[in-house]
Amino acid sequence: MASKSSQACRATQEHEVKNVAASSGHTTVHLLRHGEVYNPEGVLYGRLPGYYLSDLGLEMAERAATALAQRDIATVISSPMERAQQTANPIALSHNLAIVTNDDLIEAENIFEGKRVSVGDGVLKQPKTWPHLWNPFKPSWGEPYDIVASRMNAAIESARLAAQGREAVLVSHQLPIWVARLSAERRRLWHDPRSRQCTLASLTSLTFDNQDLVAITYSEPSRDLLEKASKIAGA
Repeated sequence: MASKSSQACRATQEHEVKNVAASSGHTTVHLLRHGEVYNPEGVLYGRLPGYYLSDLGLEMAERAATALAQRDIATVISSPMERAQQTANPIALSHNLAIVTNDDLIEAENIFEGKRVSVGDGVLKQPKTWPHLWNPFKPSWGEPYDIVASRMNAAIESARLAAQGREAVLVSHQLPIWVARLSAERRRLWHDPRSRQCTLASLTSLTFDNQDLVAITYSEPSRDLLEKASKIAGA
């Protein structure tokens, strides 16, 4: 059965990424979420090292590369996490580019890293963890949303300047990408994680006319693979 998050994503009208960056003065920054991760323990891996793409995740990375193969990509920039670097690799190869690493694209901090957070059998069922859940608006269990938005906006602006008149790919993680989109749309940053429109290996694309944001589009190159993916929350 599909998770509430994936159902919400697919229930929302999907927009194809438009090739508007080719117009003079237009630049597109694509925010790409990494593919599925091999996570047999079912833990929230967050910033923990040693979590790599599954075979399905590698297929998702290739799908993203295919979706972007005909685009005018000037730079490929990635979170330092292994799963993001692996997702970036086929795109960089297809455009004969080196991957640039930017720590601003890293996953959000979370005190529950390394723990199971599944409903019913996870750490959230343990009373000793409840004091960390008192403020969902900040949130109290991890990196503040406004800090995540600030560093993601800095990464987006840096990529926009580096790729002026062309396109950039930034490989990151679900929460940072979604918070960046909320910030770009001037919406509140706190949210229900199940509402995020950011499936595995999806593209959230921001198009700028010089420094002005003029379009936000969303697409899922691996949409038909999502039903095969693990439904356990990882990152």
